[in-house]
Amino acid sequence: MGNWIINNGFTSFMLVVWMGINIFLFVWFYFFYDLGDQFFYTRHLLGSALAWARAPAAVLNFNCLLILLPVCRNLLSLIRGSFVCCSRTMRKQLDKNLSFHKLVAYMIALMTAVHMIAHLLNVEWYNNSRQGVYDNLSTALSNLADTDNTTYLNPIRTTNLDPQQIPTYFVFTTIAGLTGVIITLALILIITSSMEVIRRSYFEVFWYTHHLFIIFFAGLVFHGAGRIVRSQQTTDPPHNFTFCKDRSDDWGKIPECPVPQFAGGFPQTWMWVIGPMILYIFERVLRFIRYMQTVKYRKIVMRPSKVLELQLVKNGFKMEVGQYVFLNCLAISQLEWHPFTMTSAPEEDFFSVHIRSAGDWTDKLIDIMQKLPEGAQGPKMGVDGPFGTASEDVFDYEVSMLVGAGIGVTPFASILKSIWYKIKNGNSTLRTRKIYFYWLCRETHAFEWFADLLQVLEREMEERGLADFLTYNLYLTGWDQSHVDHVKVRFDEDTDVVTGLKQKTHYGRPIWDKEFEQVRKENPTSVVGTFLCGPVALAKVLEKKCAKYSDVDPRKTKFYFNKENF
Repeated sequence: MGNWIINNGFTSFMLVVWMGINIFLFVWFYFFYDLGDQFFYTRHLLGSALAWARAPAAVLNFNCLLILLPVCRNLLSLIRGSFVCCSRTMRKQLDKNLSFHKLVAYMIALMTAVHMIAHLLNVEWYNNSRQGVYDNLSTALSNLADTDNTTYLNPIRTTNLDPQQIPTYFVFTTIAGLTGVIITLALILIITSSMEVIRRSYFEVFWYTHHLFIIFFAGLVFHGAGRIVRSQQTTDPPHNFTFCKDRSDDWGKIPECPVPQFAGGFPQTWMWVIGPMILYIFERVLRFIRYMQTVKYRKIVMRPSKVLELQLVKNGFKMEVGQYVFLNCLAISQLEWHPFTMTSAPEEDFFSVHIRSAGDWTDKLIDIMQKLPEGAQGPKMGVDGPFGTASEDVFDYEVSMLVGAGIGVTPFASILKSIWYKIKNGNSTLRTRKIYFYWLCRETHAFEWFADLLQVLEREMEERGLADFLTYNLYLTGWDQSHVDHVKVRFDEDTDVVTGLKQKTHYGRPIWDKEFEQVRKENPTSVVGTFLCGPVALAKVLEKKCAKYSDVDPRKTKFYFNKENF
């Protein structure tokens, strides 16, 4: 339990606080509408569905306030910068922004479903009361203010249609009903297109439908303007419902029972969401300004395994290790932006990205670049960023374990390059004293573009007597018979047949228990940062190992897990 708290305690505490606020809002507003005297007559028409409609609405307001904040990338980068001198535990929460965004979205979906079902029942019961299906009190309440439409309780005012058609007519002709339909449809499209299978295979569908959030929020702001949930108002003389509820025929005829007055509540949703909406508008304006800034190509290189390297230059661009940018290619799509981790170091006068063929957009970009004449500038490229990630904190740890899978090695290319520059320039402020690097890859060709960097590092470390500073392990997880034959012939050479490095390539996958045990043995009193850029399945394994091999004793080894999220 102690090990688990080290890596997940604060995250769990934040989730408990979030869930606690949701539960509090739901319970508070449920009883407010279920027990409040001002809603006695409203409850007589609607029953418990009134409370079941209004309590989720309060939870929706809270979560709609939160849903945009995790995707305000510039805001998160600003906060991350403000916490540079603060706890790494606090900064780690910012790296889980998309997970929290999804969690809030699930809550919005659940509460929308409850809210919608309750209101569909409410409309049906309003209509039945209007038709005189229920008791005399329900009919009297529904007939109030037919001549002066200011103090009615039942929002269904139409009586000259087929009773079966009135609910549908009400839903599609009132502000609350029409905006509710629009909001629900937008939400359904946003959620269904966000499923993993669609997002991975049809990113464009996910990207475009996600922008229906504009319609969602516009409808949300106006949804409450219909004021269909109405409460009893104070009158002089007062209308005492406990005495008058059984005397509806005497309303307005005896002093004890004046005609009850009703009014809709003031719309509140806009007050919850206006702040995040303004922040998000500023976010998009800043992205547009960055998009308009000129980006020049320094070099365009096609690497093996259909990996495209772009070296770009942009005035005023400053980066840190492990950060990422969003790229937009006008020749492919004006609206699509895709995230890529930078592989260059802050010490270089350009920034670079390595782009693997992984979908329509990347395939089109690679195809465009391959057709360019030698030395030509590529198509207009928009760059938004840089934005911070977990890998920024790598130099805050005494010991770091870097794990990259496939193209997931990109943030660590930036880190290793930066280490090379720091050692070359004699940087005395480098806190990190040991780095363990693991790269898992399926094909031998994928190692080629990165092997050059490792060879330079290997040589530089040896020359400066720092051979123990960097321990790297390359794992090939896929091979064929021809490769096996090739290795058999050259197995006794000093350098590896795949990478040309002195460190030989391993075949298969790491035995993580063995690796963590070795790191703990070599660093018995250190804080070890474990960084991953790779699949979720591997993340779960490493997170468990970090918990397993961390010691609760603050004087001994502790492992902190960090994962890249886009």
